[in-house]
Amino acid sequence: MLTVTNLRKYFPVEKSFLDKLLTSQKNFVRAVDDISFSMNRGDILGLVGESGSGKTTTAKLCLKLIEPTSGTILFEGVDLAKVQGEELRRFRRNMQLIFQDPTASLSPRVRAGDAIRHALLFQGVGTATERTERTKTMLERVGLKPSDSFYDRFPHQLSGGQRQRVVIARALVLNPKLVIADEPIAMVDVSVRAQILELMLELKKEFDLTYLFITHDLAMANYVCRRIAIMYLGKIVETGPKEKVFERPLHPYTSALLSSIPIPDPKAKLERMIPKGEIPSPINPPKGCRFHPRCPHAQTVCSEREPQLKESGSSHYAACFFPR
Repeated sequence: MLTVTNLRKYFPVEKSFLDKLLTSQKNFVRAVDDISFSMNRGDILGLVGESGSGKTTTAKLCLKLIEPTSGTILFEGVDLAKVQGEELRRFRRNMQLIFQDPTASLSPRVRAGDAIRHALLFQGVGTATERTERTKTMLERVGLKPSDSFYDRFPHQLSGGQRQRVVIARALVLNPKLVIADEPIAMVDVSVRAQILELMLELKKEFDLTYLFITHDLAMANYVCRRIAIMYLGKIVETGPKEKVFERPLHPYTSALLSSIPIPDPKAKLERMIPKGEIPSPINPPKGCRFHPRCPHAQTVCSEREPQLKESGSSHYAACFFPR
């Protein structure tokens, strides 16, 4: 369904007037720097990494909300770079985004029902009556029952979990094929996170959806996803079926993320692998392997050459000279 090849997105760094006079060199934030992955229909791919790794930028590129610097994105064989204007508007019916912050993504002046109905209106789906009925049906499907009591509420009259359900309903009311969920439970109370995840899995089966699930939490990815792709500083450093990634992580960064998952046993002795230092600047990333300044196993070659994704077992890849 989705094929991403050699995708890059560089954002130019704005300079002060004095800096422009002193130097003509341009600097760029390398938010996404040469990544490739693919998704089959019905797949759930987890894109995992800490803040600043390029996950959200990748999501926006896949939806053509921003233009790539280079690389190709194919959706069902169609090159998104060639889709423009009215064709792009119709095309976006098949690809929808669940935003991380429902408070920011819902207008405080638009009622919950209208926020969902506007998606149908924008795409020219059905009559006014059909759009209203479809909106109410979707409200009830995401657990906001009875729909009449939620349709006319403003976002500030809803709880955090209810607002997130409205955002999910808005994304699914058009019956898309691909849904990109950008940290869909990050702004939700811990007590309702499991409910939201269960709802998303139920809706996937009901509507035959394909999910690109973006998260910083590997435990959450383990619960939802079938495959995992680990991102670090604009690069995918490891990818594979979740069982293999969790049972035998190949990249030291993946091991560090796994060691941060809490275990509900106060007597358990955990071996924490905390990378030293801070994540480097994407404006001037380290040469060679981008993780080598923080890696406890780094050797000379790691700072000289950039490792490429290599297979180490069936469908399990890692960009590391010394996989564990």
